[in-house]
Amino acid sequence: MEYVVLHKLVLIVILGILCHWLAWRLKIPSIALFSFVGLLIGPVFHLVHPSQDFGVLLESVIKLALAIILFEGGLNLKFHELQHTGRAIKQLICLGLPLAWFLGFLVCYWVAGLSFSLSLLLSAILVVTGPTVILPLIRQTKLKTRTSSLLKWEGIINDPIGIILAVLVFQFTVASEFNELNKATVFYLLGTVASSILIGIGGGHLLKFIFQKGHAPEFLKLPLVFATVLSLYALSNIFQEEVGLLTVTVMGITMGNIGMVIIHDLRKFKENITVIMVPVVFILLTADIVLENLMNLNWRVFGFLFCFLFLVRPASVWLSTIGAGLSWQERIFIGWIAPRGIVATSIAGLLGLKLEVLHFQNAELLLPLVFAVVFSTVILHGFSIGWLARHLELAGHSNNGVLIVGAHKWSVDLALTLEKAGLPVLLVSDSWNNLKQARLLGVPIHYGEVLSENVHQSLELADMGYLLANTGNHAYNSLVCNSYIQHFGRNHVFQIATTEKKQEEKQLSSSFRGKVLFGGNLVYKELIVQFLEGWRFQTTRLTEEFNLESLITMNEGKVKPFIRLQSNGDLNMDFFEAQTPTKPGDTIISFSYKKSDGNNS
Repeated sequence: MEYVVLHKLVLIVILGILCHWLAWRLKIPSIALFSFVGLLIGPVFHLVHPSQDFGVLLESVIKLALAIILFEGGLNLKFHELQHTGRAIKQLICLGLPLAWFLGFLVCYWVAGLSFSLSLLLSAILVVTGPTVILPLIRQTKLKTRTSSLLKWEGIINDPIGIILAVLVFQFTVASEFNELNKATVFYLLGTVASSILIGIGGGHLLKFIFQKGHAPEFLKLPLVFATVLSLYALSNIFQEEVGLLTVTVMGITMGNIGMVIIHDLRKFKENITVIMVPVVFILLTADIVLENLMNLNWRVFGFLFCFLFLVRPASVWLSTIGAGLSWQERIFIGWIAPRGIVATSIAGLLGLKLEVLHFQNAELLLPLVFAVVFSTVILHGFSIGWLARHLELAGHSNNGVLIVGAHKWSVDLALTLEKAGLPVLLVSDSWNNLKQARLLGVPIHYGEVLSENVHQSLELADMGYLLANTGNHAYNSLVCNSYIQHFGRNHVFQIATTEKKQEEKQLSSSFRGKVLFGGNLVYKELIVQFLEGWRFQTTRLTEEFNLESLITMNEGKVKPFIRLQSNGDLNMDFFEAQTPTKPGDTIISFSYKKSDGNNS
């Protein structure tokens, strides 16, 4: 029997990772695939019965996974992002959340026909907006910094608040149904919420103290963080069920903003765990849905979904953001985009099961209704977010932009040439003097240290698809590329060679740097010398009669093809070294001594 359970768990893990990969390849919301797979292996083909297969362990797995997911979400929140969106975030949370709860309650009670208590509970669960869905969508859509910051902060902050709200409503409901509800009970519940916040803040500062004083070796730091998260979650839950989720979220926010040295390693570690846990938990929950409960959903459900999608969310956002300094495009976008995710489904599954045990009327409908909202919002919002963002001009219109780090004169010339070719470009340097020429020529610039976390977060990268680290320091170039691999992808980060090819290969392995432009055959010092000799960047459009060989011949070999811009808009950063064939209609950006005539633009 234990082998059967093990095989089922392995199957779920494999299917979850496969869904992630398919979502990446097809550029669709991964949670939609999790839902589909969960329904197939659960209520449709009965390959997995989570409640029967895993028993009491199922609830514990879901709870611990939620704790880790919320902690990882908290790590991604940065207080400096509130400089431009602080007021809007406060209003979305302090006003928008209560409005969404109240309007959602009216829909649950009058449209879905649920009881007063169940309506309060369901509307509390649905105030969350799913950071596990929002964050991948933001990365795929390449939203502008302010818009993505609004959605990210709202999603991550609302999750624990929504959970605590749902737990409090659940406790009040159960207490009023079976026990006497008095002031002592109310104050106790509120006291546990305040205590959980203090425990989360204290846990983050305690770990910082331990690490700074050298009381933990490097190899134990990440496991110690992991153990502390689970320990504080369990400790908080002793006083009040599920209040530990607020504790770990606050702990994550604290650790993400107090300057811990290991924060980058910690984020990568937690992201990898989350990538595995999210599909496993979501597939388990959807596989546990009873098909009969889905089939019993009537016409009221469609009215319920319509009101939540087109009335509750837009109304709560528009009313709560009055005077918040947001544009009408941002208010429309945020009023539509609110996909629910694993947190809403998980808490509905946990509380719904307990209500069923207590024989609450229509308690079995709680999870199917939440699942209906999750699935419909993920599908509708996930597939419309890119189109809507582009039409409202809240996202980048191109994936071909180039972020150039380093502002030598030839870098400025490259940036100017790219911009004239219609490609988005951003020149970054911590030397104001080097940026002066670019600023006078109208090239977009950003003054600051690109490795600084504040600069990293403030860079507008919506249109950027490539990075070129272009300084005379090989180690610095490698560090820049390595820092931005997560954003651009390993195949889209490049650095210029600073020494001869053989020496370059000895300095750092490819896993610690970006791809070397021209395979290391073009060295930084050579570029400087050639630029001083009169070499410049130019654009050439290829035709049937004038191909790449013609360009090289006409320049008597004194030309180095840099970038290929295809007629369909795709960009190849290092096509010449990769020996990618060109075709008529391509535009070649090259570095050459003698300017060619005729076909040059």
